[in-house]
Amino acid sequence: MSADMNFEMSPRLNQVDSQHEKYENLLIDRLEPGIVVLKINRPKALNALNASVLRELRVALRALGDDDSVRVLVLTGEGEKAFIAGADIAEMKDLAPAEGVAFSQMGHEVAKLLEMMNKPTIAAVTGFALGGGTEMALACDFIIASERAVFGQPEVGLGIIPGFGGTFRLVRSVGLPKAKELIYSGRRVKADEALAMGLVNHVIPAEGFLNAVIENHAKPIALQSASAVAKAKSLMVEFTEAMGLNTKVDAEAHAFGRLMNSHDQREGMSAFVEKRKPLFEGLKP
Repeated sequence: MSADMNFEMSPRLNQVDSQHEKYENLLIDRLEPGIVVLKINRPKALNALNASVLRELRVALRALGDDDSVRVLVLTGEGEKAFIAGADIAEMKDLAPAEGVAFSQMGHEVAKLLEMMNKPTIAAVTGFALGGGTEMALACDFIIASERAVFGQPEVGLGIIPGFGGTFRLVRSVGLPKAKELIYSGRRVKADEALAMGLVNHVIPAEGFLNAVIENHAKPIALQSASAVAKAKSLMVEFTEAMGLNTKVDAEAHAFGRLMNSHDQREGMSAFVEKRKPLFEGLKP
């Protein structure tokens, strides 16, 4: 077993290949029968999404999507603290509006690769899944959360909006009123509440979490007809497309970008980096 695999492998799930050397920020492990674990590997940064991670995800997801040996993809993060704690604020805070649009579009491209992939994708979430973390999880077919998982769209506290699909995929998952509440307030949601509102499919113990996701959720899918599962997914994704996904992606990216270099964006992200409360316009003494 690879030294990078930090869970106890079931004897029925034999690792057959590793491609760790290809990426700086990703770990890829291939398990029988046709299960791939794609792990974001920036634990010191709580697996935050910067441009480098997004570029590598784009390459990896395209390759895995074209690989006929892959039957199920499990997306997760390295370490127990975070799935993906969000986008990298230090990298984002000085972006110009056009750069903000481009960054959002890159995130959307990765999310669409997950959503449109011709094989099932499962988000295995333990620890923080905030901002872009919640958005990447929502782009997967469904979410399995550990009891330690925490979700949220805190972007308004940074003077911006969700930029990787939160304004429409969260609505699709939990309904419009609840999505409005979560996005407007930026509050965090623990695993049990996420389950109650339909954001996640299951909450399972943190002990042995990834192994349980693979054994109890990925493996039963991998043992089905890959062509039948792919066709079922394509029909459901086509329904999403009929709802205007591409139009929503474009509108969100441009709205996200236009907020870059605003007073509240500069103040919100500077406050985050400086570990203080932001003082937004209209709240000045």
